[in-house]
Amino acid sequence: MSDRPNKPKSRLGDAIASIVAITVAFVFIFPIYWAFSQSLRNPLDTFTVAGLGIPWINFTPTLDNWIDQLGTPETGMALYNSTVVSVSAALLALALGTPAAYAIARFRFERWKNRDITVWFLSQRVLPPVATVIPFYLTMRYLGLLDTKFALILINATFVLPYVVVILRQTFLDLPIELEEAALIDGAGHWGAFWRIALPLAAPSMAAAGLIIFAFTWNEFLFAVAIGSNSAIMVPVHIAGAIDTRGVQFWFMGVRAMTAIIPPVIIALIAQRYIVRGLTLGAVRG
Repeated sequence: MSDRPNKPKSRLGDAIASIVAITVAFVFIFPIYWAFSQSLRNPLDTFTVAGLGIPWINFTPTLDNWIDQLGTPETGMALYNSTVVSVSAALLALALGTPAAYAIARFRFERWKNRDITVWFLSQRVLPPVATVIPFYLTMRYLGLLDTKFALILINATFVLPYVVVILRQTFLDLPIELEEAALIDGAGHWGAFWRIALPLAAPSMAAAGLIIFAFTWNEFLFAVAIGSNSAIMVPVHIAGAIDTRGVQFWFMGVRAMTAIIPPVIIALIAQRYIVRGLTLGAVRG
């Protein structure tokens, strides 16, 4: 009897929460829709179409912009470079960060506390990237790596490495250590326990961390424009190139924006169960 008066309030609260959620989702989704709408317009329709720009209602859509942009060598090169750099930087960061995270989670160091080491890794990400552009530029110029994918791989792997360490450290802490102790008793060394026991159990978290740092590298603009401006051009720099002496070419900008959005979205949709499982591993304990 006492719960009945609260039902209308609960329904009202749920309705308000739903409206707020829909509004927030619309705010984030609308720029994506607008880029898609722009990519299907003729140059004249970009400036004359009013309203929400709904295809077949406000204007007649065309694929000419997509055919034009996807047929240019610059677009293909930008997509190829971004794919190679993002995948390579993610794999390199995982290869370096996973053993580091396991060591911080399982071992105790005499000189530094484990928490201090973790904070040090976090501090590398807190450091503003713009403060390191000139040192990285001078270093890569000295090594002869300017405008190369290898330079961008090294730089991006350096900046996404803290994410791998922090995410996987917590994952290894949540894993039952008894399994690794049993492997040690059976004769396996620390490396064997890590490789055969801990690593397979942490695979979902590794997949989640890999997708997160892949997205960070894919969208990185500062180092992409400073280090790789020609042969190693990346998708964000290619998008910025839609500005010429006539102003912003919105129809081309829409196509380039969609080409930057589609690959990470497809990867995230395919691997979303690994992302959820990896990020929630250890969140609920029995």
